Amino acid sequence: MRPTPWLLAEPYRIQPAGYESHYGDSFGAFRIPYPKTGAVLHALAQDGRNARADLGDEWAWDHVSVSTQRRTPNWAEMCFIKSLFWGEDETVMQLHVPASEHINMHNFTLHLWRPLLLEIPRPPQGTV
Repeated sequence: MRPTPWLLAEPYRIQPAGYESHYGDSFGAFRIPYPKTGAVLHALAQDGRNARADLGDEWAWDHVSVSTQRRTPNWAEMCFIKSLFWGEDETVMQLHVPASEHINMHNFTLHLWRPLLLEIPRPPQGTV
């Protein structure tokens, strides 16, 4: 994950109740316009380094959730959000966990994850 402050996202940091944060914090809520369509993307971001320091190794995951008001974010929007919080050379993933593990707090949300303590396995380069 890019180091904080997340310079590309900071102008869009917001202060909803329960998610208050300050410029440069390793956690925050953002309302980000997608320049190609004007869609508004809502993001919650957490730098896994601080989560790990506070809560232990199992929390060593960078995480950004992304939602819109009326629909699920599309591929281009997720790529845009990825570029704000991670570098081009970083691999991040979306996970499809078992249905029994779903925690659905918002119907139109997708998540980007990156573990800090292991490398994400990838298929052979020619297949992606």
